[in-house]
Order: sequence, then C-alpha cells, then structure tokens
Amino acid sequence: MKIDRKVSSIKNWKEDDRPREKLISKGKSSLSDAELLAILIGSGNKEESAVGLSKRIVTAAHNNLNELGRLSLNDLMQFKGIGEAKAVTIITALELGRRRRLEEALIKPKITSSKAVFEIMQPIIGELLHEEFWVLYLNNSNKIIFKNQLSSGGITGTLVDVRMLFKKALELSSVAIILSHNHPSGNLKPSVSDKDLTQKIQQAGNTLDIKVLDHLIITEKAYFSFADGNLI
Repeated sequence: MKIDRKVSSIKNWKEDDRPREKLISKGKSSLSDAELLAILIGSGNKEESAVGLSKRIVTAAHNNLNELGRLSLNDLMQFKGIGEAKAVTIITALELGRRRRLEEALIKPKITSSKAVFEIMQPIIGELLHEEFWVLYLNNSNKIIFKNQLSSGGITGTLVDVRMLFKKALELSSVAIILSHNHPSGNLKPSVSDKDLTQKIQQAGNTLDIKVLDHLIITEKAYFSFADGNLI
C-alpha cells in the first residue's frame, strides 16, 4: 500500500494532533513521552510519522525514560528515520533532564527521611551499571556538608576503606553520616557483606562519636533503608 507522505507529516494533521501546537495550547504536561520525543526529532520516515516513530522508540525502551537514556548513539540509529543528528538530539535532551534532576537534588541538602536521601542519590548512582559507594557527611542540623564517592567497583561489589571514610568526616567536623550504594542487579535485599560493612562502620563511628544515621541500597526506581528496616 502506498502511503501519502503529506498525511504522515505533522504539518498536515489536525491541530489537536500536532505535538508542537498541543504543547503551546495545552501545556507541556499534556504531551506523552512519545509526543515530546516527536518534537525533538521533527520527522519520521516514509512509513510512519514522527509520533509513530517516537512511540516505537519509547516502546522499545519499555516505556521507561531511564532505559531510553541508556541507549547509545548506535542503538538509536538502528531505528529507521533516526540518523546521527537526531540521535545526538535525543541523547542531549535526556542528559539535560538527568542533570536537572541532579541540580534539584543539590539545592535540597537537609535530610529529613530516607526518601530524601534516595531523591539525592538516585540521579547519581541509581542508573549505573557498576556499583559505587557514597557517603553523605552531615552537620548537627542534618544538613549535607559534603558528598563523597568512597569507592567504585564492578557489577557485584566495591571495596570500602573505613579509615578514609572517617578521615574525611573528621576533616569536615561532621557529626553524622549516611551511607549509600547501588545494586545494578535491581535487587534491594542487603547482602551479608552489606550488613557486615554497615556494622563495622557503625562501630567505628561510635568510637569517634560520629553517628551512622542510615545506609541505603539504591536501584533505578526504589531503595532499601537500613534505618527503616531496623537494621541500624
């Protein structure tokens, strides 16, 4: 069947169906992820519109923008109608979104709950394919005075130097710390080594009068809190 290219062009759609016009008239929140992506790429291919192509790309990423953000230049260029320029545009937009989330987290430095820690750390380590261990150093008002990546490892683990952890705490005159690391596997259950390390750090903190308030295991969408789980 021959497809009329004029019909597939956004310019020839009814105004309510055009993503750009829809954003202007109804606001950005009225658009789906695919419609927003369609505005970025501007056009589709001979067989499908920009929105149709965008829907296919979003579906391939399991309707998950975090997964979409992990796609490489070559991954995106496998879709017919996505050349290098469009792929770069998509990657750039998603990276700006990720950095915006990180900056929003940085302007909310006071810790009031485990969820607050998750919102700060998820943009940093939640989507990584390797494991990293971070420490938040707090003052006596539970405000973050420093964030530090203590170690970076492989897919299944990372080594932590407890002496370096508390050396930094003493330098900063920190009165409390919060530990966090990610599980690239998505498994939130703390391992035996996670529990042993937490206990070791907690014992060292008691000696130095530096309280370990919590330890979070972070994945892409969720977290486990040692404090909420009564493990600390």
